Amino acid sequence: MSDLADIKLLVFDVDGVLTDGSIYVDDRGVETKRFHVRDGFAIRAATQFGLLIGVLTGRSTPTVTLRMSELGINLVIQGSHNKAVGFEAICQKAGVLPEQAAYVGDDLIDLPALLRCGYPIAVADAVEDVRSATRYVTRAKGGNAAAREIIEHILRGQGKWEQVIEQYRS
Repeated sequence: MSDLADIKLLVFDVDGVLTDGSIYVDDRGVETKRFHVRDGFAIRAATQFGLLIGVLTGRSTPTVTLRMSELGINLVIQGSHNKAVGFEAICQKAGVLPEQAAYVGDDLIDLPALLRCGYPIAVADAVEDVRSATRYVTRAKGGNAAAREIIEHILRGQGKWEQVIEQYRS
């Protein structure tokens, strides 16, 4: 297991982590998701201070493509039914060893990635088997600024959070 100072890459699951797990489908079959604005703010701050961000999801949707593009995240794998393989592919693309990465999940499909990363994280409403396999469990539920909480946790552990705050004090 890695220390927070060793973490160079943070990989998020989407449904249940960056969203509350709800999937909205209208009468025409168009799917939408709800993302929290504080998560987007924190993701931008993290990248500004050297933390790489990746996304690994079992589903494929244009909504995820659009939101990740808006946030400048290009380490994205959608449609991954084997999260171990997907996680390792993101690490390789980022040039980071798996033990230098944190992974955030909420359900059993995330366990293979959680067991390979250096710092496994679960959101507060993750299933028990996932929460018990992690080093950090958020206070926030998935989709409710849990990513913001995780990024602050990591950047504080790396001594960088005060620099984030300083940008807004002037």
